[in-house]
Amino acid sequence: MKFFHISDLHIGKQLHHYSLREEQRHILESIIYLAERERPDALLLAGDIYDAGVPSGEAVELFDFFLTSLCRKVPNISVFVIAGNHDSGKRISFASDILARQKVYMAGLPPMEEGEFLRKVVLEDSWGKVNFYLLPFTKPSHLRKFRKEPFSSYEEALKFLLERETVNREERNVILSHQFYTSSGRKPQQSDSETISVGGIDQVDISILKDFDYGALGHIHRPQNMGKFIRYCGTPLAYSVSEADQEKTVTMVTMEGKGKEPVIDELPLTPMRRVRKLKGRLYEILDLAQGSIVEDFVSIMLTDEIEAYEPMEELKEMYHRILELGVDNKRTRDAMDISFGEVEEMEPLCAFLSFFREMRGRDITEEERSLAEKVILKCTAESEEGEDEASLY
Repeated sequence: MKFFHISDLHIGKQLHHYSLREEQRHILESIIYLAERERPDALLLAGDIYDAGVPSGEAVELFDFFLTSLCRKVPNISVFVIAGNHDSGKRISFASDILARQKVYMAGLPPMEEGEFLRKVVLEDSWGKVNFYLLPFTKPSHLRKFRKEPFSSYEEALKFLLERETVNREERNVILSHQFYTSSGRKPQQSDSETISVGGIDQVDISILKDFDYGALGHIHRPQNMGKFIRYCGTPLAYSVSEADQEKTVTMVTMEGKGKEPVIDELPLTPMRRVRKLKGRLYEILDLAQGSIVEDFVSIMLTDEIEAYEPMEELKEMYHRILELGVDNKRTRDAMDISFGEVEEMEPLCAFLSFFREMRGRDITEEERSLAEKVILKCTAESEEGEDEASLY
């Protein structure tokens, strides 16, 4: 059994203020070309098809082009798609039964009521069955109908769902999942383009996937293994400056009989335009503007000690897609040291009195001061009350 593992297409995304429609169409065509060449039995798309829950008509049209072209050029391929945290689960589930007749299996929402289970699709090869389990992005709130007490974390919620499944360990099992997985406390390497919850409540340990021979994960944009065969494949395109050094790939997995380790190959993807970070003096950056680099997305950091006159205007004449322009020299570093020096701690009322004087240009009246004291006292009490409640969990 051979399959492609991709995720996080983020169709409709912009890089800063630049549309990526051309770049996304190009990379989807590249994935189709690789599928024609390698002839995988299946393609697994592990979430974040779109960049927004309500995608534009243009974005939907591009995904339609991808699915239609892929299934036409590789007619025997099975396609598995789950919703990610950027997607609308209900929209991804649209017409899923009709699409299944064309071997396109969509799962937008997790089981949400008794009697519902993960969508499971079985394929067969010369070694027997391979069971594919589709687990779309899941929040604890999705499962509120299963029990009265709310689930305290994403891990508890997902563990509950998986323990309801009857996974045959004598057969090969693959799961698609779009969550923030950790490995014994080790977090995945992240990029600036990802959305991660504050506080770590969204973290899920990979130990809950112990019954699966391969975990096809989505959500993290940097390709990496979390367990031996639990893998984030990464995005097919760079979606932030922090991804400028990453080589994007399609993960190809080949599985033989039960008990034999899957073979993982990374098939390179070449973008239409690269994301680059350029650093140096203005004349050095201008001298680099030759060939295809002028069409790439560039983040520029100038190191001139003497401030150049309107450098952006000069750079725009040479580079057509400037993402950002910064300055890194002794003057800016000294300014940063000053701005991040020690900050005097002030009581809330003193801080407010200082702020009031600066904004209004006068001292506060006794009546205004009394009102401010009451507001601060109430806010402090509510804050302490909230901390007490949080400590219960």
